[in-house]
Amino acid sequence: MTDDVTRGARDASVAAAAGAVPAAWAAPGSRQGRVGAGSPWERFGWVMAAVWLVFLFYPVMALLRSDAASGWIITGWVALSAFVVIYVAGFVYGMSFGGGGLTTPPKPSQWMAFAGMILCAALTVPASGGGALSFLPFIMSFASYGLTRLAHWVTLIATITITAAAVFFAPGGTTYLSVLAIIILLAVVNTVSTTLIIRSAQAETLGLELATSEGREAVARDVHDLVGHSLTVVSLKAQLVRRLIDSDPERAKAELADIEALAVEAIAGVRATVAGVRSAALIEQLESCRDALRAADVAMVVDGDAGALSPAQSLTASWILREATTNVLRHAAATTVTVGIAPGSFTVFDDGRGFAGTEGNGLHGMRERATTSGAVFAVRPGKAGGTQVEVTW
Repeated sequence: MTDDVTRGARDASVAAAAGAVPAAWAAPGSRQGRVGAGSPWERFGWVMAAVWLVFLFYPVMALLRSDAASGWIITGWVALSAFVVIYVAGFVYGMSFGGGGLTTPPKPSQWMAFAGMILCAALTVPASGGGALSFLPFIMSFASYGLTRLAHWVTLIATITITAAAVFFAPGGTTYLSVLAIIILLAVVNTVSTTLIIRSAQAETLGLELATSEGREAVARDVHDLVGHSLTVVSLKAQLVRRLIDSDPERAKAELADIEALAVEAIAGVRATVAGVRSAALIEQLESCRDALRAADVAMVVDGDAGALSPAQSLTASWILREATTNVLRHAAATTVTVGIAPGSFTVFDDGRGFAGTEGNGLHGMRERATTSGAVFAVRPGKAGGTQVEVTW
């Protein structure tokens, strides 16, 4: 092979190596390949794969000037043409049909395309000689971005070994020393970029898992507060009905009607909460809690106007009031509950046993709700006994 062909083959490898990085970003399985159906990138992105194939011009020149047997030259042309078809087809498949790779398991067709590219490159060696090195950057990048992590490392090591062998053992191999440097540089670039892509995908997956977990916790908290409150009130009213059923049947019937209404409300509330559309008004919650406390012979006094809070603050205050009322009914043995409402402030105070200092699920849920709404939550013993729950924005 003449010196100008050798230089051309060397330049081909260097040019292909330089161009393979952008091409690799568009390889099957890359992040850019995973776009919505019918997008401009999906319709015309194949051009990216075809553009970089211009650097196979030098192997073409090597075949044109080759002095190998005509059979090998014909084989080289067929193999070169097949390499182009396989590369572009593999790219289009991975981009349009989700062939996988890198962050998702590659499909068998990608492994077949990879094997086909290696075979085609090998079949050009007898006729193009060192010009076949021009195929290595494309093969290495396809493995890095379109196959598995193991395939990336195996192909990287094999590519560097083949290039180094050509440099140090082939006649005139030092001509390709710069090619070896480019191959090593490309290996570093592919390793770093694919690592970043994988970590980014892992971060996105973790973020989705965290968001899902937080959403489940929010639903669980809503259902706990809603059902816990409703069942507590139902239990108290059922006890009251048992005491009244003989002495005051009419009032017992009224309490049973309240129990039925509470059950219906609780069912509707759970359904709405799971659907994510629950938004109880504070004024309605005040009336509901007043009725629940009255059934337990606990008076409720409201100091302030519910309209002093914004809609978002009212929603948080409603849930806080519901859970605070449940705690009073369960644990406080109070006679009076005072609710204070002022701009940016909401408090619930009872004159019961007082705060024991240990936070259960109810207080933990109230604190989470307050924090989510940007408020500061505090629970402390009252000055004259009892417990004071305070939320400030």
